[in-house]
Amino acid sequence: MSAATAATAATAAAEVGTLRLATAGSVDDGKSTLVGRLLHDSKSVLADQLESISRTGTPDLALLTDGLRAEREQGITIDVAHRYFATPRRRFILADTPGHVQYTRNMVTGASTAELTIILVNARNGVVEQTRRHAAIAALLRVPHVVLAVNKMDLVGYDESAFTAIAAQFDALAPELGIPRVTAVPVSALAGDNVVEPSARMDWYGGPTVLEHLETVEVTAESPDAPARFPVQYVIRHDGTRSYAGQLVSGTLRVGDAVTVHPSGRTSTVTALDVLGAAVDEVPAGASLTVRLADELDVARGDLIAPGERAPTVTRDLRGAVCHLADRPLVVGQRVLVRHTTRTVRAVVRSLGPAERLTANDLGEVVLRTAEPVVVDDYAAIRRTGAFLLVDPVDGMTLTAGMAAC
Repeated sequence: MSAATAATAATAAAEVGTLRLATAGSVDDGKSTLVGRLLHDSKSVLADQLESISRTGTPDLALLTDGLRAEREQGITIDVAHRYFATPRRRFILADTPGHVQYTRNMVTGASTAELTIILVNARNGVVEQTRRHAAIAALLRVPHVVLAVNKMDLVGYDESAFTAIAAQFDALAPELGIPRVTAVPVSALAGDNVVEPSARMDWYGGPTVLEHLETVEVTAESPDAPARFPVQYVIRHDGTRSYAGQLVSGTLRVGDAVTVHPSGRTSTVTALDVLGAAVDEVPAGASLTVRLADELDVARGDLIAPGERAPTVTRDLRGAVCHLADRPLVVGQRVLVRHTTRTVRAVVRSLGPAERLTANDLGEVVLRTAEPVVVDDYAAIRRTGAFLLVDPVDGMTLTAGMAAC
C-alpha cells in the first residue's frame, strides 16, 4: 500500500461516518416506539421482523427494541437495546435506554459513548423530574448534542402552544446543567409525524424532522483543537527497533512532533508513523497506528504519549463524578482497580463526597488514591482520557463509571 493510500485510509477511518446516539425519557414517553418508527420508516426493518411485530395487523413498533420477555410483558424498557441502521447520508448506532429511575445506570452505559441524545417528553406531561435527571446525565457525560423530542403531539391535538411551552421550559433548564445546544422537535412516534417524514398536521413547525437532524448534525469525536493523546496498547519489537501500537484518541500526531511519555515524563521525538503497514506523515484522531520514537525509552502498555504542550494531568489523587453500576455498594476505604484507557492500577476509595457509600444507580463524587500515577484529562475536555472504571479486584466486576475532574 502506498503512503498516499495509507494516509487516505487513516483519514477515512477517523471521519465521522457513523453517529452514535442514545434515547432517554420517562416511562411511557414512547422511546421504543420512536426508535421503532425510525427503523420502520427508514426502511431498516427486515420483512421477517416486520411480520413478527404485526401479529394483530398493526405493527407494534416498540417491539423492535423491547426484545426481552420481561420488557414485552411489562410494556417497559429494562435493558439497553442497541440497533444499527443506515440511510444514504449516514450510519447510526442507537442505544434505546430505560426510563425508570432504577435503571439509571443503563442510561449512563448507553449514553457514555453517544454523540447525541434524544430526550423524549410526553406532550401531556411536559418536563418532569425524570426529564431533569436524564438531562443532567447527558450534561454530566458531556454529550455534545441534545434533541428534545416532544412526543405524543397527537394527544394534545398537535397544538403549537403546548410544544412551545415545553420547549421553553427545557431551554430554561439546559443552561443550568451546562447543555450547550438543544434542538426541539414536535413528534408523534405512533403516527409518524416529524420522525422521518414532515408532518402535514404540524405545518406551523418549520424545523427538521428527527431523522433529518440526525443525518445532518455535525459531530466530532473531540474538539478539533484537542491535543494529541496516544495510549500505548502494545509494544512491537522488530529488527532491533521498538514501535508502539494503539489508537490516537484525540488530536493529530505528526512526524517530528516533540512528545512526552507519561507517567515517566521522559521526552523524545516522533520519527515514524505507520498506518496499515505504510508510512505516513500525520495521523488524525480515531486512527489506529504504530509510533516510533527517536530514543529507546522504557515504554509499556498503559503509558500515554502526548505533546509537551497542553500536557495531561499526572496524579495519584484521582477525583471525578461517578455513577455506581453494581448491585453491591461502593464504600469509603474500599480497595478497587482503576481502569483508564489501556492502564489498570490499584486504588483505595478515599472519599465519596458527602456520602459514605454509593448504591446501584446513585450519582456522586469520588476521590481515589492510586498505587501508581494515572494520566488523565478533564472529562469535559477529552472524554476518552477523562473516563475511568472502578473494578472489583477479586472477581473483576465493574462497579462504577467515572468522569475525571482535573
